[in-house]
Order: sequence, then C-alpha cells, then structure tokens
Amino acid sequence: MTFTELSPLAKRLYDVLSGTARDTTTLAGANIPDLRVMAASARELVENSMNDRHPRLGTWATVVAAGIAGTDAELAAHHAERQGVIAVAEKVVVFGWEVGRRALFSELLRSVAGTLPRPPMPTTGLDWLAEQPGYLGFARTALESAQARARRLQAGEIPYTTRLFDDAEVAALGRAVRLALHRDEPWLPDLLDALVRDIAVAPTNAKTLPSQALLYEIARAAEDRPTPEAIASLRTAARITRHAGVPKELAKKFKRIEPTLAERLDVAFRMPDGRLRETFGEHTAVISTDGDVELSWWHGGRKLKTVPAAVRRDHPDDVKRLKDLAKQAAQRQATLARALEAGYTSPTPPPYRQLEGNPVADRLIWEFEVSPGVWQAQLGLTVPDVPVRLWHPARATVEEVRAWRETIHDKEIRQPFKQAFREVYLLTPAEEAAVTHSARFADHLCVYPRLRALFKDRGWKSNYLGFWDGGGGYDDPAHRTLAGGQWRVNLHHDLYEEGYVVTGAVEFKRLTAGRWVPAPLAEVPPLVFSEGMRDADLFVAVSSIMSDPQGGDREPGPLRDYWENHSFADLSSTAQVRRDALARLLPRLTIADRCTLSGRFLVVRGDLRTYKIHLGSANILMEPNDAYLCIVAKATASSGLFLPFEEDGRLSLILSKAFLLADDTAITDPTIVRQIEAA
Repeated sequence: MTFTELSPLAKRLYDVLSGTARDTTTLAGANIPDLRVMAASARELVENSMNDRHPRLGTWATVVAAGIAGTDAELAAHHAERQGVIAVAEKVVVFGWEVGRRALFSELLRSVAGTLPRPPMPTTGLDWLAEQPGYLGFARTALESAQARARRLQAGEIPYTTRLFDDAEVAALGRAVRLALHRDEPWLPDLLDALVRDIAVAPTNAKTLPSQALLYEIARAAEDRPTPEAIASLRTAARITRHAGVPKELAKKFKRIEPTLAERLDVAFRMPDGRLRETFGEHTAVISTDGDVELSWWHGGRKLKTVPAAVRRDHPDDVKRLKDLAKQAAQRQATLARALEAGYTSPTPPPYRQLEGNPVADRLIWEFEVSPGVWQAQLGLTVPDVPVRLWHPARATVEEVRAWRETIHDKEIRQPFKQAFREVYLLTPAEEAAVTHSARFADHLCVYPRLRALFKDRGWKSNYLGFWDGGGGYDDPAHRTLAGGQWRVNLHHDLYEEGYVVTGAVEFKRLTAGRWVPAPLAEVPPLVFSEGMRDADLFVAVSSIMSDPQGGDREPGPLRDYWENHSFADLSSTAQVRRDALARLLPRLTIADRCTLSGRFLVVRGDLRTYKIHLGSANILMEPNDAYLCIVAKATASSGLFLPFEEDGRLSLILSKAFLLADDTAITDPTIVRQIEAA
C-alpha cells in the first residue's frame, strides 16, 4: 500500500499528526475524545509504518497515532528491533504519556526539524520538556549509557566502529544534552567531558573517530546553550582527535559558541583562572594569567628563554600537558572577555561579584553606586556591598574619558577588550528623522569573505549570499541579538559581484510577543544603539576595499572609483579613537621628532620624502604631490611598542609603516624604493 492508497480519514489524521494540514489544526489543540473515533485510521497509520510501507510517516507522529489506536506495545516492539537502546529508552518514556502530551512533544520536535544544522529548540520548549514525567531522568541516564558504551569501546570490550550510535540515538542524545545544558545541570560537566573525549579518538591508531555525528550534535547543542565546561570539553576533543577535518569544523562552531556564551553571563562568569606553579627538580613551570597568559620556566630566580633540556628529556608528557593548560587558560580568558563585553547591553546586572580577584576583571574599569544614582569608577574589581557595573565611556564625561585613557596608557594596561578607548555612537538628527533605519554605514563595498569572517567573530548570523539559481540568494540582513536577547541589530548587505558586497541600512528590532518588530531608533537604549553601530563601523573599516593597499592598481570602474573616494576620507569613530591613542603614543617613540598628527593623517618625515599615513585606511600619500605609495603589510616591521588596544590590527600597521618610512634610506624592498624615487 502506498501513501495515496490510505483511506481519506487516515490521510486526514496523518495531516493533523504531521503538521501538514492546510488549516491550523494540530492534535495538541484538537478535541481528543473526537479523535478517538479515528482509532481505526490511527491503527492503519501505525501498521503501515511498522510494515515500512509508509516512509512519510514521522516516527513521533506514529507514536501519537499509537496512543489513539491503543497499539503502543506493538509499535514499541517494532522500534526495539530497529533502533538503538538509547532511542528506544526515550520512546519508552514518551509511551508513558497521554496522547495530548505526546502531541505537544511531537509538535515541539517538528518545530526544529529539517536538515542539519538543526535550529535551536526554543527555551520555552526546553522548560516544558523538563517538566514532563520521566524525561529529565532519561536525559541523564541516556548520557550515562552513551558514556559507558564509549568507555567499553575504548577498553576493547566491543569492536571498534565509526558509527557507535545510530541516527535515532544521536538525535535523542542531542535532546538530552540540550536539556541538561539549558538547565546547567551540575552532573553534566564531568559526564560530558568523559563522553566527548571517548568519542573523539579511535581506540586504535585510526584517524577516524567513534562518533563524529554525536560529537557534532553536542557541538550544535553547545551553540544553542553553551557552558564554559562544554566549551572546554569540545576544545579538548579538537586537540586530541586524529581526524584532520574535525578541528577545522569545531573551530567554525567555536566562533558561534563563544558569542552565545556571552548571552549566558550567569554561567560564563564561573570560569576558573589564576596562577599555576609546578616544580620539576631544580626547575619551576609557571602559568600566569595576570596579563596575556604565559607559560614560563624558571631556575631559581632566573627566567629561562626555553623549556629546560632536563625537563624536556625527563618529563615530556608534563611539558605537553602544561602547554595545553596554558592554551586552555588563554581560551578561557578570551571567552570571559567576550562575555563581559556583552554585559554592556544586559538588561539586568550580571553576577560580577563572582569575578572578584580574577585577573581579567582586574584590568577593567568598574563603577560602584556609592549613593542612589551616583556612580564611582575605579580600576579593578574589589566588590563592596553596592550595585556594580562595567564603566562605559558613553556614561562618562569627556574629561573622565580622557583621564581614564591616560591611566590605562601610563600604566601600560592591556585591557581584555577595548574599554577606555571604546568608541561611542550617538543618535544623529538624520537618523532620528529616518525613524527606523540608519544609513551611516551604507554604500560601502566590502570584501565578502572578510566580512563573513567578522560576522562570525563578533557573534553575528547571516545566510551565505550568492547568485543562486532562481534568484533570492543575493541579499540578506546579518543580525546579532543584544540585551539578553531582547534587542536585535540588523545590517543589510547585498551581493555586488562575486566576492564583494555593498552594505545597506542598519536597523534595530525589539522582541515583542515573540516577534521581532522594527523599533524607532530614538527608542533603542543608548548602549544597545552604540554597541550595534560600533560593530557595523568595525565591519566596514576592516572589510571595505578602501583599506586595500593595492587598490590603486585596480582596473577603472566602480571598485576603483570607490577606493579613490574613500581611502583618504574623513575619519570614522574608530579612526578618531585610533588618532587619540596615537597622540599618547607618539612622545614615547624613538621617531617622535619625525612624526606629527595632522587632521586625518600621521605625517612622517623621512630623509627622502615626507609621508602621510591615513589613520583610517593606513594608506599612504607622499608629499609634495600626494603621490600614492603602496606598501603591503609583509613589507613592514613590528614596532615592539605597548599598545593599549589592538582590535583590528590597524594601529600596529600604521606604526610599523611609520617606523619603516622614518628611515626611508634604509628601505631595500625594490617595489617601495622604485615608488619613492619615481614620485
């Protein structure tokens, strides 16, 4: 029997169960007593499913139909013969529910069905699932069973296979992990870490792994509801696996996971940190996290340049372990910094007190409400019993901002993210008049792969644009959620030609009754507006073709015209902050007597020519005729200076070009010399 041969009543029931009915009927909202008269049709669906005659019948819809038909035992036996024990155990739990509860479960899963990667299960759905009889217990038992099976495989008790879990088991375990991560269950970290380690490496020397499918499913679950421990476990998997493709795939996921952790500040702040010291005979290894994470080796009070030969010889495993610990500590610091930065737009104060004494927090500026409405700023987090928040320049006077920049610069404090030198974006009259959109960063031509990489790094999501068959794939807004998921910022961008996009308007949407509704810019909270616009400015500054040092060599056309119009244009907010930082750095430079700041440029006096380095694009003009000088990054040398921030690499690039050009008679690169002499 084919699907078309089913009785009309059975087809109707299938439409309701599978959500394909043309009206809005769902079983969960239907009258269950009335549906019981359809027991014969429900039995027809179940029997066809068990006879493999009806592949279109979804598994969970069939479980609902079995409840109507009274055929639970038959269907359960059918599943037990064809699916792994973990998937069967999940169905045993669901078979214990009444029909309405089963229907709600089926509809919940259907809402996130489709091709991989699966969209996140809604928070409300996870909360509901945790309340259903037996399901939370199943989640823990399922993961314990999975870990036990993986452990048996590693111990050689069962034959090695690259498909340790079948598809139904992977899906069930994915739901279990999502639920446990969402609830931040205390039993999960150790269990998940052991499971991830065992499924990431073959028990033999094979370069395969026991369950790539489950490893990626766990990573997708962590994308939705990450915890620091889950991230650490997945990083361990990326480090120990022998499969060449897995670390690359997980690296892509980490770029999405860590920004999401920033929205779970309640769990992000419990990441451990601190100094570690271990002794090996006459030598001591120290992992310090006071600034950048560093693994150093000491002999008495003398710091060594490399790992001592005796330690390398006698303790090779410990050397490797300590290097891994240092990498993990650096990753934890980066993740925590991202979480703290996201806290700017949080509608409720994050639990900052958990960070007292943390070296990341000690390099930031904090504010304490010493009396109602009166906030006092200080460097480092020593938490009194008063409200506390991160200092932001948008809430400070110009004099206060200047003073804090001086402090950070004079003390040579490298902040975990740009705070004292952070840009501020205020609503303009033109934007207020436009009501719901800003054209401040519109009409910029950007290198698309570079822009996509920035989206991922800053926690934005967007579909890949392309001239797909049938159209419709060449415009799509990128977006990021802010303020704990209550606000969304959109950056429109259209595919211009292969490899390039043109930016459009920025708009903000507010979550209202479960829908994203465009909001007037005047109603957007100032910090939400500033942080959203700051990302948009960063995207344009870094990915725009105006920063291409070889842009002047392009063929005549729109790309060349854009480069010529924007490479030496007025400074953006980001470039203005860069100018302020350079003003503080210049007096410390060995080439200070050869450098001056003039408007949009750092002017450098060489022996052969005088050069103007644009503070936005880092492109160079030569006096007296403003001839363009092309210098690619590899031709420059590092200045070795302390920099108060380095978000996009442009500040160090400008300084390295300045050092190179101040001593222009020593330049040996023929392409540069030829340009200087010819101009």
